[in-house]
Amino acid sequence: MNERSKPVIGITMGDPAGIGPEIVLKSVIDPELAKVCDPVVIGDLEFLREQARKFGLPVTLEASDPNEREVSANSIAVRDLANVFDVSISPGVESPEAGRASAEYIMEGVELWRSGVVEALCTAPINKASLHLGGYDFPGHTEFLADLTNTREFRMSFMSGDLRVVLLSTHLPLKEAIGKVKKEALVELIRFTDRELSKLLGRKASLAVAGLNPHASENGLFGDEEQDEIQPAVEACQMVHEIDVKGPFSPDTVFLRCHKGEFDGVIACYHDQATIAVKCISFGKGVNVTLGLPLIRTSVDHGTAFEIAGKGEADHASMLAAVSMAADLVNISRDSAAVGEV
Repeated sequence: MNERSKPVIGITMGDPAGIGPEIVLKSVIDPELAKVCDPVVIGDLEFLREQARKFGLPVTLEASDPNEREVSANSIAVRDLANVFDVSISPGVESPEAGRASAEYIMEGVELWRSGVVEALCTAPINKASLHLGGYDFPGHTEFLADLTNTREFRMSFMSGDLRVVLLSTHLPLKEAIGKVKKEALVELIRFTDRELSKLLGRKASLAVAGLNPHASENGLFGDEEQDEIQPAVEACQMVHEIDVKGPFSPDTVFLRCHKGEFDGVIACYHDQATIAVKCISFGKGVNVTLGLPLIRTSVDHGTAFEIAGKGEADHASMLAAVSMAADLVNISRDSAAVGEV
């Protein structure tokens, strides 16, 4: 591929009963997207055309050969799986048909990446209940993609501009999440984040670790996790593994400090500690990035929004940000590879 060519990004349609098709279509006709990449939409061509007509979106969609993406000028390439147009899909309604289709888009996306047709994958939201009804026993995209790529070590992260947050735990009750704040787990996560974030950025990353308790416990006044677990983990990573990491810092300020550029990334102790910060700073423009996969994968920071599916009201800002970030990460990867070849 020509080094100066725009990255080719595969974009899955997501659950056809959700807002995925709408935000994908709105993104591929956004002038900003054309500046940064060449998209290949993975979905059902006729369903997407119907959605475009329904929402009055001026887009020309054209089926592309699975081994290449070239289509007519001013057209958007679609890898057509033809798996839902003749099926009854009701907006905002869970179904095995929608779940199977959304799973097939993900699997095809990975295959297109393996064959070199696309350089990264950006995924529209799926519905976990529909995915299960369709016969796929994964809690979400992250675990599904890890299984498809035989990846054992992976993490969920959220990014927006200079704010990059990696999660120690994800979808757990808060009591269980607190119990996961242990030195060994934190050392493992800090080492993983240092490796994967440095790889994405193309340079050595600087990291911060958020405290668990108010004001990072004020030297043990409001809890002992900082002194017993978090600080020893940070010190071990500094001294033994020579990682640029600091903390624990007060969780009510560390994310803003990262957002302003003081750090490249923050380790969050639990799910909402991370997502509240990201969504408050940039709701609708945050990007979910799976770290540890052999491919670059980004996604939106929201779900299928069944309550507005089919109404033409969905905001595509997060989808556009996710595709743009995928393109940026491809360019960084290309530059790093070029340096390595010199």
